[in-house]
Amino acid sequence: MNLYLGVWQGKRENRTGNWLRWWDESGQLLLWGSELAEQERQRAERLAAQLRAAGIEPED
Repeated sequence: MNLYLGVWQGKRENRTGNWLRWWDESGQLLLWGSELAEQERQRAERLAAQLRAAGIEPED
């Protein structure tokens, strides 16, 4: 799988500090489930805004 454990500094669950995180072989941080869900929510909002700008009302 070529995964590596490394230290990431940031905030999680209202705690700031150093966290052990997984990285892939190209140095990309693997997202936690909550981070991935938030990223997808933002992506969906951007796509919905683009549809509205084109005169299409997306389904909820």
